[in-house]
Amino acid sequence: RTASGCLYAVLVAVAIWMIRDFIPAVVWAAVIAIALWPLLTWLEQQPMFKEHRTWLAVSMTVVTGLVFVVPFILVAAQAGSEARDLIRWFHESLRTGIPIPDLVNHLPAGSKQISAWWQDNLATPLETSPAVKNLHSATVVAMTRHFGGRVAHGLVVFGFMLVTLFFLFKAGSKLGEQLLEASRRGFGSDGASLARRMAESVRSTVTGLVVVGLGEGAMLGVAYVATGVPHATLLGMLTAIAAMLPFCAPVVFIGAALWLLSQGAMVAAACVAVFGFVVVFVAEHAVRPVLIGGAARLPFLLVLFGILGGAETFGLVGLFIGPALMTILVVLWKDWVH
Repeated sequence: RTASGCLYAVLVAVAIWMIRDFIPAVVWAAVIAIALWPLLTWLEQQPMFKEHRTWLAVSMTVVTGLVFVVPFILVAAQAGSEARDLIRWFHESLRTGIPIPDLVNHLPAGSKQISAWWQDNLATPLETSPAVKNLHSATVVAMTRHFGGRVAHGLVVFGFMLVTLFFLFKAGSKLGEQLLEASRRGFGSDGASLARRMAESVRSTVTGLVVVGLGEGAMLGVAYVATGVPHATLLGMLTAIAAMLPFCAPVVFIGAALWLLSQGAMVAAACVAVFGFVVVFVAEHAVRPVLIGGAARLPFLLVLFGILGGAETFGLVGLFIGPALMTILVVLWKDWVH
């Protein structure tokens, strides 16, 4: 038994090491599958899908892919429609420079230093500007290659994630039963219960991040429209995406407020900033902890540590792994003290 256990452990370790580059795709697919599992099991019971599970898996995979792809297509289309104006502005800036914004002269501190630096580096024609000369072509090429490589890697991971997700959907409820049975055999009844709690934690985390992010984006999108921020729909979409990450929405709406301030609309800028901070405060401190911690039975502090610590350790997918690990910690603690 000991020799068999060691052999199995070595084989599993070698297999994981062999597919290590595809682990992010598998983890993302698992997170999405866990989040959509209740919908999948409900659709499996419908007459039109009982005998056509392959078509059900294809349909859910395609819809999931479109949910990720469509926002990027809209952003790319909007950027492409404005590329001509951006190129024209860039060529004009090379010849004449970029004038100092009036906002700089009204800053409460540091306006003289910023004005002096701007005058020396950006207000003059950029072709002869010291700031532009420091951007060597080799550096720009290296940065472009790195960015292109990251984009290509992301597309590959996304493609394998969809393929993995299709097979998870195709396996359906049978796969869930097998995983629970494996947990029960390996760790007893507590193992199956722990697996269910982890799945609930991941599902509630997805709900909390996505639903709250969409809500923040919709509310701030209305604020953008009301205050006259250009491209309010696109900016609201970007706000929703940023809001899915804790405390990232202010990056977008503060930028919108600064743009309004640069146009002289001080009241509108203040309204966007204040309304944005109120929305983020309520969402981050009231709604999101209830959605995540309530279903997983986690205290708010552990929810926060799980999300932020998971993101720092594992990247974006750590947003969902972190609360699941905190759930294990809480369960083990309760078993230990009782």
